[in-house]
Amino acid sequence: MICALGSAVCFGTASVLQAVAARATAPGTGSGSGVDPRLLLRVLGQWRYLLGLALDGCGFLLELVALRSLPIYAVGAALAASLAVTAVVAVPLLRVRLSRAEWAAVLVVCGGLALLGLASGAEGKGAGSTALRFGTLAVALAILAWGAPAGRLPGRARAAALGLGAGFGFGVVEVAVRLIPDLSLASLLSNPATYALLVGGGAAFLLLTSALQRGSVTAATAGMVIGETLGPALVGVVWLGDRTRAGLAPLGIVGFALAVAGALALARFGEAPEEAKAAEEEAGAAEDPGAADSSGATAGEPAATGLRRGRQDP
Repeated sequence: MICALGSAVCFGTASVLQAVAARATAPGTGSGSGVDPRLLLRVLGQWRYLLGLALDGCGFLLELVALRSLPIYAVGAALAASLAVTAVVAVPLLRVRLSRAEWAAVLVVCGGLALLGLASGAEGKGAGSTALRFGTLAVALAILAWGAPAGRLPGRARAAALGLGAGFGFGVVEVAVRLIPDLSLASLLSNPATYALLVGGGAAFLLLTSALQRGSVTAATAGMVIGETLGPALVGVVWLGDRTRAGLAPLGIVGFALAVAGALALARFGEAPEEAKAAEEEAGAAEDPGAADSSGATAGEPAATGLRRGRQDP
């Protein structure tokens, strides 16, 4: 569990560090659309951005270790908790003000993870059947194909659908790691789960990037959290033998539900706020719910900058 929580801390902190670096980088001329493809080259000169990339790498390695020793449901819930880390770290670094409800959500996430840690058993002993490996690859390909119809949906429905697809893609990665028991080259090349991992991870990145380019950060992140926690957890319990400690199944279910619910309440931190004034605009939303920032997003939905796992480069 320490590795899973460490991974969440790495991912959540990296989001804020990369947001700070992006804000400190001078904007270029870019294109008529306002997108500057050379911004990435300039932001790589920011030590905070490089530190964020290093934390992303550490987080991914810790995630792999955690998936080798913990049930998938525990790792998925812990990774969703990176949103709580992002929210807390954004307070001093980005001068974001959390509402009482958001502080309560952070405490709910922590409490849920504590219960889940107490109830979680060891990693299931199921190695997965050949059918499950091919099924995981089929799901990964279906997720990739899902982008076309989902991308045609309007507004928040589009962001939510693409975010959900991205969450399932990240979930495929979690399951695929468990379905690769042998890391020898010959075994990797002959295992369908290897290709499921690559396709699922790539599809997740593409769908989430698309969702956040033109859509609600909150809707996309909420969809992602649901997809990357519920589906993989079910696969782990039904097909891979993941269980809680004897007699603690109810405690594990409550802990999982609390951790995911708290993460959903913090979904706006799926990307760190680009500007500190986003928090001020959010505070004013209570007085003027229809207020919108200069980007056209409703106050309380900060502009996009950096992305946890498969991060969207600005």
